[in-house]
Amino acid sequence: MTNETSNGKSAVLGLQHLLAMYAGAVAVPLLIGTGLGFNEAQMTYLISIDIFMCGVATLLQLTVNRFFGIGLPVVLGCAIQAVAPLILIGQTQGVGTVYGSIIAAGIFVVLIAGFFSKIEKLFPPIVTGTVITTIGLTLIPVATTKLGGGDAAAKTFGNPTNLLLGFITIALILAVQVFGRGFVRSIAVLVGLVGGTVLAALLGQVDLAAIGHAPMFHVPQPFYFGTPRFEPFSILLMIIISIVSMVESTGVYFALGDITGKKVSQDDLKRGYRAEGLAVILGGLFNTFPYTGFSQNVGLVQLSGIKTRRPIYFSAIFLIILGLFPKVGALAQIIPEPVLGGGMLVMFGMVAVQGMKMLSKVDFNDEKNLLIIAISIGFGLGFNAMPALFAKLPETVQMFTGNGIVMSSLSAIVLNLLFHGYNRKNS
Repeated sequence: MTNETSNGKSAVLGLQHLLAMYAGAVAVPLLIGTGLGFNEAQMTYLISIDIFMCGVATLLQLTVNRFFGIGLPVVLGCAIQAVAPLILIGQTQGVGTVYGSIIAAGIFVVLIAGFFSKIEKLFPPIVTGTVITTIGLTLIPVATTKLGGGDAAAKTFGNPTNLLLGFITIALILAVQVFGRGFVRSIAVLVGLVGGTVLAALLGQVDLAAIGHAPMFHVPQPFYFGTPRFEPFSILLMIIISIVSMVESTGVYFALGDITGKKVSQDDLKRGYRAEGLAVILGGLFNTFPYTGFSQNVGLVQLSGIKTRRPIYFSAIFLIILGLFPKVGALAQIIPEPVLGGGMLVMFGMVAVQGMKMLSKVDFNDEKNLLIIAISIGFGLGFNAMPALFAKLPETVQMFTGNGIVMSSLSAIVLNLLFHGYNRKNS
């Protein structure tokens, strides 16, 4: 294989990673911008700069030096668990406080990176495997909602056309996995997304309006929404969310280490956390949001079998370019919801399977381990599905109890410490 061919194939694989994370990446600015009442121009900036900074954040994590960068094929995107807290902060304290709290949380992550890496024994396979499994399982309903059309309350939800597009996308991914060979097999998800979108276009289900409304060129601008404001409670809230993101990223790092055969050391973790903290600081300065390792791309690394960083470098560069040219970036928005849902269903399922694979290292003859996994996954799925269970508690408490990943992470860590102590080997 020539270097040029290698780069070409890596670029296509990078595009597949971009498409896999795009919906999740733009979901955060869409949700927060809508929650804070941003106008169309503000939303356009928010989405464009978000995509741009996802690329910058990913490059920080890929570039290994003595200070930062974990060097695994990881893609960074906006942390979905930050949505509710940031909307609350913005509505009560103003947009400036949103970005002040993000900057402060990023500085906190950089400062505690060394300490956090030393407590990696808190994340044995029983914890990281449980968290990754929970992440995959809690994301699957998101995929099935998109499969039906994206809005369960809409009259068109679950209509035959939506189902046809979603299941054809899944069928294409399966067909490429079964009958494809080599490189073609490794881009099964991309083939499914493109094929599903082409079919949707033939059925008149592709909307090109997003391309027409987007400006041609966009320049990242620090403090676009004004001067950051630092308020103690908001900062504390974002620090807690950042710690949860670090736990989630730890699971992603160990999962990728497991897939690629790389032992993730304390130094690796320290550099990884620092890169994440730097990305969060930059997010605050350029008015985007906190970043974390994207678990859907773990499923893609597993599915494609391509375990090098080269495709992720291309993905990061593509993200930066798309962030500068919103019209080009809007192309990814034309993929219909059912097509995205079909692709996501496969990828999120692979994330859950990767978590189960990590759990295969656990001693299931020990009933304590069964309890840790059962309760943690139960909390994660149950509380995520029924956040109204805690509706009578204070709003600040509900932010955590209603987040399945948060509750699964905390319960797995606490229960493992309770039953096994600070000893990774036993679990």
